[in-house]
Amino acid sequence: MHSRPAPRLLCAALVLLAAAGLSACGNKEKKAGQALASVNGEEITILQLNEELQRAGVQAPQQAAASKQLLESLIDRQLLQNEAAKEKVDRDPKVMQAIERAKALIVAQAYMQKRIGAATRPSKAEVDEYYAKNPLFFSQRKQFDLRELVIPTAALNDELKAVMDRAKSLEDVAQWLDEHKIAYGRSQVSRTSADLAPELSSKLQSMPKGQLFIVREGERSLLIALADIKDSPVGPDAAAPQIEQFLANKKNKDAAEAELKRLRASAKIEYFNKDASATASAAASASASAAAPAAAAPANSDHEANVRGVAGLK
Repeated sequence: MHSRPAPRLLCAALVLLAAAGLSACGNKEKKAGQALASVNGEEITILQLNEELQRAGVQAPQQAAASKQLLESLIDRQLLQNEAAKEKVDRDPKVMQAIERAKALIVAQAYMQKRIGAATRPSKAEVDEYYAKNPLFFSQRKQFDLRELVIPTAALNDELKAVMDRAKSLEDVAQWLDEHKIAYGRSQVSRTSADLAPELSSKLQSMPKGQLFIVREGERSLLIALADIKDSPVGPDAAAPQIEQFLANKKNKDAAEAELKRLRASAKIEYFNKDASATASAAASASASAAAPAAAAPANSDHEANVRGVAGLK
């Protein structure tokens, strides 16, 4: 990552240009800290460089090389900022709106971090409990080996579904596609029960090897054969770091939601039209459940799950 950092760092500098303008607009005070460079009289200080190093997460062995690249990026940013000020880009209504939005996000995030504090490390008992309650993720984890033919969803007609129903293997389906000059791609993938929603994992485990089924993904569809199911357990020691991170993130999420709930309860919030009120209520509900894993629901059409069990899983 650090062997060729210049393009990526320059992109970051461009993205942060608007945010940098927050402190620059109307503020001509001399920047604090030891100056490293001057761009048309505007100093770039070691404090700025240290902040960039921290934001980039540069490790100690790479800091010397990264510092040179970051200093050049700061110079580029200052040049762009100076030219933007000359052309009054910072007074463009869209730019001003973007700056206000960035400022609001930064301040809100800083408040939440201050309010929540550092993530509480889960106890060993909590980790062990989560491990025990989720065997499909760990102790009883399964690996599903799948063979796929990828076709345009527009080609997924009743005739092809009937072919899937009669076929003894995915190669029979591929032969039919060749005969009808329908373009397709091939792939082989493996998924574990930790990667999939529990409902989908249970459905796959109940299928015999060789079972054919269909998964829709927008404009493309997958014609899939279940090639194999293997045991792929993960022991408590190997799982512990992942569980700890998950539980810490969950505690932070729960704390953030609780704080927002508290603030909403104590605030006077008024909606000035019914449509906005209904939309806001729906958005709030969606936001509260956004971090929950999405469950893959089976299709409710009997035609999709026919005699051979070709399942319209999506």
